[in-house]
Amino acid sequence: MADVAPVVLNDEILEWPKNDKRRFLHVVYHVVDLDRSIKFYTEAFGMTLLRKRDVPKDKYSSAVLGFGLEESTFVVELIQNDGVENYDIGTGFGHFGISTTDIYQLVETIRAKGGKITQEAGAAEGTTAVVAFVQDLDGYEFELFQRDATPEPLCQVMFHVVDLDRSIEFYEKALGMNHIVTIDRPEEKDTIAMLGYGDDPNQIAILELIYNYDVTEYTKGNAYSHIAISTDDVYKSAEVVKLVTQELGGKIIRQPGPFPGTSTKITAFEDPEGWKTVLIDNQDFLKGLEE
Repeated sequence: MADVAPVVLNDEILEWPKNDKRRFLHVVYHVVDLDRSIKFYTEAFGMTLLRKRDVPKDKYSSAVLGFGLEESTFVVELIQNDGVENYDIGTGFGHFGISTTDIYQLVETIRAKGGKITQEAGAAEGTTAVVAFVQDLDGYEFELFQRDATPEPLCQVMFHVVDLDRSIEFYEKALGMNHIVTIDRPEEKDTIAMLGYGDDPNQIAILELIYNYDVTEYTKGNAYSHIAISTDDVYKSAEVVKLVTQELGGKIIRQPGPFPGTSTKITAFEDPEGWKTVLIDNQDFLKGLEE
């Protein structure tokens, strides 16, 4: 059998993500009852409904909610597909994170509004950090953090990976994220890595990847969808992703260009373990909000 030529990476194009204007825009996932979720997210979490739309021809509705404006903060986009009565979150997806200045009051509000408290507020083992874990009405888990006021109250998306080193390298190279820290926790039998666009995980939205010792497979279900990230050039960004996937795995699932029916340019891809990211043109995104 003929030898396979090694992948040669273009150093110049690989510098683009580090120089690009990027931030986490929104995280997208499915809910069973959109109106019920809007009520819970506004009354229990304290988010604001930023926009809502119904798309009967495509049989879905969506809502965007957050702690600040879409133009400047990380937000959630909830999607309800007509006729779907349940979704499978799977074993691979972990949780979202919310930072609050009064975790004890937030926990009580969530409890009163019908959320499930899976871990009461208290100091995390071995640290002085005060955290809690709760579930929304669809079973998505949220880790709550007691912190001073921050520009990104929606502060974390966590999911599991099988090959942590490969995943870190992928997000550094393909998306230009900064590898903030890796923490090995033998007592929990896992290792976590935090990545994002900045250095202080208390001030930015981060991606948290977790490797559980000896786990070689996770299910993804059909509930969680993707993270959307901004870029000044989807074509150049897609070229970087193409090169990195040749080296590390993954695949582009939507070639760069305008999203059908709109003028907003996007590209979409999966990382080596199948987690999806969508890159959206900065100017098109802002123009779309104005419209």
